[in-house]
Amino acid sequence: MEKTSGREAVALSTMKTGTDNPGLELTEEGLSPEGPRRTEEQGQSPPDGLGPSTHHRGRLLQPFTRARSFCKRHASLFKKILLGLFCSAYAAYFLAACILDFQRALALFVLTCLVLLVLVHRALKSVFGKTLTRCLKPFENSCLKLWMKRVFAGVALVGLILWLALDTAQRPEQLMSFAGICMFILILFACSKHHSAVSWRTVLWGLGLQFVFGILVIRTDPGFNAFQWLGDQIQIFLNYTVAGSSFVFGDTLVKDVFAFQALPIIIYFGCVMSILYYLGLVQWIVQKVAWFLQITMGTTATETLAVAGNIFVGMTEAPLLIRPYLADMTLSEIHAVMTGGFATISGTVLGAFISFGIEASSLISASVMAAPSALALSKLVYPEVEESKFKNKEGVKLPRGKESNILEAASNGATDAIGLATNVAANLIAFLAVLAFVNAALSWLGELVDIQGLTFQVICSYILRPMVFMMGVEWADCPMVAEMVGIKFFTNEFVAYQQLSQYKSKRLSGVEEWIEGEKQWISVRAETITTFSLCGFANFSSIGITLGGLTSMVPHRKSDLSKIVVRALFTGACVSLISACVAGILYVPRGAEADCVSFLNTSFTNRTYETYVCCRELFQSTSLNGTNAPSFSGPWENKEFSATALTNCCDFYNNTVCA
Repeated sequence: MEKTSGREAVALSTMKTGTDNPGLELTEEGLSPEGPRRTEEQGQSPPDGLGPSTHHRGRLLQPFTRARSFCKRHASLFKKILLGLFCSAYAAYFLAACILDFQRALALFVLTCLVLLVLVHRALKSVFGKTLTRCLKPFENSCLKLWMKRVFAGVALVGLILWLALDTAQRPEQLMSFAGICMFILILFACSKHHSAVSWRTVLWGLGLQFVFGILVIRTDPGFNAFQWLGDQIQIFLNYTVAGSSFVFGDTLVKDVFAFQALPIIIYFGCVMSILYYLGLVQWIVQKVAWFLQITMGTTATETLAVAGNIFVGMTEAPLLIRPYLADMTLSEIHAVMTGGFATISGTVLGAFISFGIEASSLISASVMAAPSALALSKLVYPEVEESKFKNKEGVKLPRGKESNILEAASNGATDAIGLATNVAANLIAFLAVLAFVNAALSWLGELVDIQGLTFQVICSYILRPMVFMMGVEWADCPMVAEMVGIKFFTNEFVAYQQLSQYKSKRLSGVEEWIEGEKQWISVRAETITTFSLCGFANFSSIGITLGGLTSMVPHRKSDLSKIVVRALFTGACVSLISACVAGILYVPRGAEADCVSFLNTSFTNRTYETYVCCRELFQSTSLNGTNAPSFSGPWENKEFSATALTNCCDFYNNTVCA
């Protein structure tokens, strides 16, 4: 008799008993538990592998399985409920904070408004976006667009003339800054690569946007207060660096040594920027700025995106945003990318400059104003004569950070910033040492022909003095401002800003303006103009950085990059100088003048800028009549405390009336 297979035996057994195998039931999902349950009900033993313990565990896990299935089916509903609860809790917290102390909750109020603005914009765009597009279709008519452009240009020109005529009537020195803008534009046009190909739409729109933004930030109270508040918040934010640097280096070094004050800020800010980049916030802001510049100025997507990115990142990091497109970009587009890098500063070194004591609001506005101006002047110096492949209006999409989580982004950002901090420290050590050597050599050469005190700064102060005067700086301040501009261009912007911070510190500490015929500090107006003129990476050392960074991305275009880098450096430097001219046109003294009568009526023990100003006014109102007591005029006439105030002022400052 032949052996019967297992499957045939089961079939024969089934035929004999007239029932299916009680332990197994095959369904679409596999083995059904119905078999074991029926086996137990019939009092039979379950098959191998499905004993009582397995069945018991299955019955215990069944509620959890059903709960998980229920949660999956209603996941969207649960998310909406949780989101609603979170929004309700935040709204209650927000209202409580604003009601208790609105001034204290101002930062929370601003951030909340920004988030709501973005959400409302997205909602309106999704609902009315197509309708708005259909409504704007009639304006695509070429004849209508031409007339609209002409009317807009005419209104803008008439408005500029009227504004200059009315606004400069009280402050004629502002016209000098306007003449400086015209001078720089004529120089750049004379140096243009293709004079006939200049797109004046791009040039005028870029300069116009720069001017309008300057009015918003410098002249209007809401804009000035907003950027002043933003600068204060950034200063508070950067002060948290002390917590980390004090733990590592100790309180003494952090308070007294420059390297342990400024350089840790670069690491801290680099870490924060990396986190924001990982979250996609930096990319979102850059794309919005690039979109606005592209539709107004008519520039291509790639060059606009790179220049907009320079507001936040450095001259080597911004080209990484468009790295896949660099190989196919025209020379004019690459020139614009280079110019944007030279004309702006990165967000990382912004923190270091603020730590020097430079006005944060001026630095922020100068960096933002430089973006449209860089595109405009780049297209003036190197107009587009080739056919670009990136004229699409959709722009270029930016990827998010490659890090897997926010902790990795923070760590990578801090690690990458170490190189930048080391680079800054190395440059400061090297350039300050070289500058000291050059000054010693020039001084020695000058003494051989009886010229005393010949230094690199003195040479710059003479060569660049006319240019600085055209920017709107008073003639008495021109030598010192020209020195700093020369140091920035030929040496390094860090050294120049450090010099500016020293002048500002002297002014605020109440040092006399002139000591033995040498000016000790510059005016507030000159400080503002200088801050704008130094805001950029346009110096000779940056040429190597730019070429090294771009050549590593597109090695086969090394000759093209070398051909236009010097032209881009010159253009980037002029962008900062024109921004300084705009600041000179728009600058007005802020705040009420000091009430010197009330101030000098109090007992003051420290020298401050207010002390110097009030004492100088008192000296000018005091006259000596032989051996008699000094007489006072103006607001100090017939005041009992005038003599006491004069004595106090003479304790701090020397004047002829103090003899």
